[in-house]
Amino acid sequence: MSGYDHALKYWYPVAMADELDTGQSKHTKLLNTDIVVSRSNDERLDVNAAGKSLAVQHAYGHAWTTFSDTPYPLFAIPESSEQERRFVPCGVVRVSCSPLRAVENFLDIAHFPFVHTGVLGSEPHTEVYKYDVKIDETVDEVFATNIKFFQPQASKSAEGGIETEYIYRVPAPMAAVLYKTCPPKPECLDVIALFVQPLDEETCDVWPWMALYDDTSSMADLIQFQQLIFVQDRSILENQMPRKLPIDPGHEIPTKADLTSIAYRRWLKKRGAYYGAFERS
Repeated sequence: MSGYDHALKYWYPVAMADELDTGQSKHTKLLNTDIVVSRSNDERLDVNAAGKSLAVQHAYGHAWTTFSDTPYPLFAIPESSEQERRFVPCGVVRVSCSPLRAVENFLDIAHFPFVHTGVLGSEPHTEVYKYDVKIDETVDEVFATNIKFFQPQASKSAEGGIETEYIYRVPAPMAAVLYKTCPPKPECLDVIALFVQPLDEETCDVWPWMALYDDTSSMADLIQFQQLIFVQDRSILENQMPRKLPIDPGHEIPTKADLTSIAYRRWLKKRGAYYGAFERS
């Protein structure tokens, strides 16, 4: 199966669930194919590609679609059913990079002090301490655990710097979920997810989504905080070369801080998820 054929089997976000009013439509792309997302008179979101209606489902505040008649199931985020949380679709950011690079950047904590200075990291707190990474064969997902990092402002609701605990989960090639310390409710973990819509192999739309315990911040402030972080990442992502993600060992030199990236690339290769990847000839 080619990388493109493999990519056809997944669900992708193409709009926020409440983005369009009745009768409105938006033109976008998915896997280098023009699609139209519209809301019909009966309030349903429809997705159409070259005259063909595609399957649609709603999950995590977004409308998802697939080109496949027999797609892989959409991954579950159990916290999305915890009604006491605040669910925050954070809009969309377009990035000129491989959709796989966007996911890998989300998994990287080493850049926090240098790219997100004063928020997710700061000097001299630059060391990435030893953490654990595995590919869980029972669910076929990547997990990174036992990550701790000092952050000046771990979330919009945080007051002052704290040591933040992170757990990363990669349930699909173009999606990642982060579980992190919840400042107002330390016994729980906030959830921040990154859903990526591959426009083509070198351009993507990134849809962040959050499930938080935060009774004080306004919805606008929560969205602005998350978008600020990702916009800071965008300039880094758009200057990485090659634009596609190198998937073969040896093309880029990893460090001990790159364990999650190494596992992610190995997992992509094992799955045959080559869409947006760069292979050495």
